[in-house]
Amino acid sequence: MNTLKKRYMETVRNELKTSLGITNLMRVPHLEKIVVNMGVRDAVLDKKHIEKAGEAMAIVTGQKPRVAKAKKSIAGFKVREGDAIGLVVTLRGDRMYAFFEKMVSVVLPRLRDFHGVKRSSFDPQGNYTLGMTEFAVFPEVDPANSERVQGIEISFVNSAKSREEGLALLTALGMPFEKE
Repeated sequence: MNTLKKRYMETVRNELKTSLGITNLMRVPHLEKIVVNMGVRDAVLDKKHIEKAGEAMAIVTGQKPRVAKAKKSIAGFKVREGDAIGLVVTLRGDRMYAFFEKMVSVVLPRLRDFHGVKRSSFDPQGNYTLGMTEFAVFPEVDPANSERVQGIEISFVNSAKSREEGLALLTALGMPFEKE
């Protein structure tokens, strides 16, 4: 069992139960999945860009990404319906906890001028979305091999019912939020 998952089951879950005033242990918020999105620039012009980004994303997440296709044609962007424009990976279970632990302990501290992640990126249900402008901050990605700076969006989907519960869950799991 992953160390973060084990720590959640043994200590964090009980702490959240008492701090949030929840009576049923099954009602305590938990991570359900982590969704990693990447829109690939110039994917329409050259198919090699999406293949290279897919290889890098597979190395980072440990799972082969699904190619996202355009739903509508947009003439201004030269995109036709069905063109490959991005990549999506959905992580669950042990891979999810391993990715979360890597994000908190390795990737986020490597960001330049990092003072914590914003508290304002929660949706009303308590899910958190984090956008990064550089994909090269992951230790598996070799910056010399990447030709272009690629952005990434990471959504932490949980079972919380409000922003406060989502904030309490991610804080208890170790997410470094900026100080108010």
